[in-house]
Amino acid sequence: MNIKDTQQINSLLDELLQSQEDECVEFKEAKNDFDSKKLGKYFSAISNEANLRGKEQGWLIFGVDDKTHRIIGTQYRNSPKSLNSVKGEIARGTTQQISFVEIYELIREGKRVLLFQIPAAPKGIPMAFSGHYYARNAAELVPLDIEKIERIRKQYYLEDWSEQIVQEATIEDLDPKAIILARENYTNKFPHLAADVASWDDSTFLNKAKLTKKGKITHTALILLGKDEAAYLLNSAVRIRWKLIDRDNNDLDYEFFGIPMLLSVEKIFAKIRNLKYRYLQEGTIFPTEVTQYEPFSIREALNNCIAHQDYTKKAFINLIEGEDRLIFSNYGTFIPQSVEKVVLEDAPEEIYRNRFLVQAMFNLNMVDTVGGGIKKMFNYQRKRLFPMPEYDLSGGKVKMTLIGKILDMNYAQRLAQDEELTLEEIILLDKVQKRKELTTTEEKHLRKRHLIEGRKPNYFICKEISQKTGQKADYSKNKGLDKQYYLDFILNAIKDHSNMTRADIDKLLWEKLPDILTDVQKKNKIGNLLTELRKEGKIKNMGGFTNSVWTLN
Repeated sequence: MNIKDTQQINSLLDELLQSQEDECVEFKEAKNDFDSKKLGKYFSAISNEANLRGKEQGWLIFGVDDKTHRIIGTQYRNSPKSLNSVKGEIARGTTQQISFVEIYELIREGKRVLLFQIPAAPKGIPMAFSGHYYARNAAELVPLDIEKIERIRKQYYLEDWSEQIVQEATIEDLDPKAIILARENYTNKFPHLAADVASWDDSTFLNKAKLTKKGKITHTALILLGKDEAAYLLNSAVRIRWKLIDRDNNDLDYEFFGIPMLLSVEKIFAKIRNLKYRYLQEGTIFPTEVTQYEPFSIREALNNCIAHQDYTKKAFINLIEGEDRLIFSNYGTFIPQSVEKVVLEDAPEEIYRNRFLVQAMFNLNMVDTVGGGIKKMFNYQRKRLFPMPEYDLSGGKVKMTLIGKILDMNYAQRLAQDEELTLEEIILLDKVQKRKELTTTEEKHLRKRHLIEGRKPNYFICKEISQKTGQKADYSKNKGLDKQYYLDFILNAIKDHSNMTRADIDKLLWEKLPDILTDVQKKNKIGNLLTELRKEGKIKNMGGFTNSVWTLN
């Protein structure tokens, strides 16, 4: 549902107020506040129930009595910035980082009402919050039972767009060059069948390779082998947009590639400027020379976009090429629980969005099993001493960034060569270096292994790792000095000058505080130090609240 103006929102509220509260609609008073964890549980429950009832979304309404539907108003997050931040807070705890479609704010009868638009859980993927699944039993919030979980998960097995037959299409709509390449790839994948493949006619080969069904053309056959002029038969935007940008994100060039995708992947691969990258390894004067990107990683990332695109969205697949990175993106939520789970577990994922398409691409040697290929990309980056691939799963899309250079030579060399560290730990430490948020489980693991220090969210590499990676100075700057040092420093400065304003004290301590702190956090830290000295009776404020002047007591 796309709501465009206030009149539509008001009409929607009237409709919801007149209806009975059900599993997909919940009213809450929330006069002043509402527990964030409970909000996440309701998000999970309503999202799952909307999915099970075939609805696009459900609604959570604040500022309305849940029994009488009388408008009472709410002060929950009573500022645009604070209200908008709820989306991010919820996304951090949900499956695939999915959040509210929109939060609408209305003034009705002089009272503020909030309407939270909650998307239905993606097909085949139950919606969780903080690792737990929720549902509604009438008006009651309850755990999502096994029967409902299985009903959602089976949705992928009940419907697969990629295996659907296109009644109007015939083998004449397939590109002969693409069929020839498909035969070559199939033979390379299954060399023991080479003699058989050579004896098959095209119709037999297409059936054997799982591209057609009993000689009938499927969406998969058209995507991978279809002639460009047959694209209209797909009723979907099966195209890849390649764009070249400079360091300031200005567009330099672009091109669109359509079906057959089997040929387009090679054309796009040829467009990418995979330049030589040179760096000095420790202990040698001879430079190491590698290409910016491992060719396997480019093809695997691009083919993954094709394999897992949600073609019902009718959106393009995008590949953005920058000076030192490639950004791949496709529409459709990431089906496995997390990227880390796929990378670190050898077992392939059991659920696919386009099962028929994935099987055909596997047969044509285009993709590895899910997890196998992604894990290889991570290991190729590790071997090159480059940063780990970055995944962004927000907004109903999967975006992967592949960086083609070393960000920190000392860190990369020491960390990648430390045999005591697992791939999982390198991935997590890579997140710490990039200032990415850690989950509670990830934080606990790194602390248990004594790999990080600091308080959430300002983690930093522990002393032992910093010594191995040549980051001793960075470690000391991040850790900061003992609190007593700061307290004594303030007292001595006031003693020297008789009095100090807050601006003077900020300037005094600013560069001595840990580099990892933000400006706001540094301000709060100094404020806490002054409060502690005041409570101990060592200093007093001779000025006002906003223009403080501190003297010894």
